[in-house]
Amino acid sequence: MQDIEKDTIVKAAGGDMAAFEEIYRKTSAFVYNVARHITASAEDADEVTQDVFIKIYNNLGGFNFLSSLKTWIYRIAVNTALNHKKASGRHLNRRADYDITLKTAAAKEEAKDNLDSQAKKDKLRRLLDALSSEQRACIVLREIEGMDYKEIAAALKIKINTVRTRLKRARERLINLNKKG
Repeated sequence: MQDIEKDTIVKAAGGDMAAFEEIYRKTSAFVYNVARHITASAEDADEVTQDVFIKIYNNLGGFNFLSSLKTWIYRIAVNTALNHKKASGRHLNRRADYDITLKTAAAKEEAKDNLDSQAKKDKLRRLLDALSSEQRACIVLREIEGMDYKEIAAALKIKINTVRTRLKRARERLINLNKKG
């Protein structure tokens, strides 16, 4: 995520659409990536990303600069994605079946390298889905987004030791699940 100047944040909080668009341009890809790793599909990630920016727009005036804008947006993105995942939980099996059907049909048309790559992505998705939402959020923020423990703790509003514990347990679970196949 690119740095955003304090002046731009203040202008956007005051209703300056050009400043808000700059924030959107600089943060939308990382918000989508966080959402994509927590939710079940690209469509869900798109929906979460829209919801996140609506929340940012409506609440930017309350941003108090006690944390970085990056941390504040991470927290909104993670919480929105987790809430979306909980709300759509009962529909996941049907959507997953549909996604698998589509992936299977598309896979037949792709080269072996693409199949191997897709299989790895599918396996990673299944492994991440086996984690609790709290563990998944920590793993995604640490291993995929590259955040340090302090940033994760701030983004999720938890203690650093809780981050360490969740990451340790998540890694142990991933190792065990991976061994099982």
